[in-house]
Amino acid sequence: MALNFANNNSLSAITSLPASISGGGMTLISTQTASSSSTISFTSGIDSTYDEYVFKLYNIHPSSDSDVQLQFNGSVDTGSNYNVTKTTTHFSAYHYESDAYTGLGYNTAYDLAQSTAFQVISTNIGGDNDQCGSGYIHLFNPSSATFVKNFISNVSFVQSDDVARIDYVAGYFNTQSVLDSIQFKFSSGNIDSGVIKLYGIS
Repeated sequence: MALNFANNNSLSAITSLPASISGGGMTLISTQTASSSSTISFTSGIDSTYDEYVFKLYNIHPSSDSDVQLQFNGSVDTGSNYNVTKTTTHFSAYHYESDAYTGLGYNTAYDLAQSTAFQVISTNIGGDNDQCGSGYIHLFNPSSATFVKNFISNVSFVQSDDVARIDYVAGYFNTQSVLDSIQFKFSSGNIDSGVIKLYGIS
């Protein structure tokens, strides 16, 4: 709740936006649930309806416990190919359960420079029964025929060696074509379980 100061320093609560400001909202477009799935692909629902789309990832769990990375890529041909050129940045923070080590740093091994490869958004989600990752990706103006398509990703997860880690990724799909599909996968093995929801932001 915002507070409004009058000229006499008295306070009044602002409980709604002024009429001239329209409030944004999230509209659920689709939900996909993994069950030993090699990939999760969104091939519909990403169009010119919204200027911003959000993917929310819940309890993504790999079938493998051998240093697998969660990745994503985009398509401009309704999912026939996931190979859009990207330039990105990648940094992370981590903290061991044992409290032995902490860190914050840039990851040159996981950024991309004009690459069509899948972008790593979490570097090592553990495959133990209680380990998983959750987070989100914001995708901006995917239907623009003029500009590149910016995105921001933030994923919190437990590594296979019992480390709390968060990976931050940002960059752009370097294309003026309409971006209409997104695919998620692990670098090896299946997505054993988890849910990904796609929202449009008005």
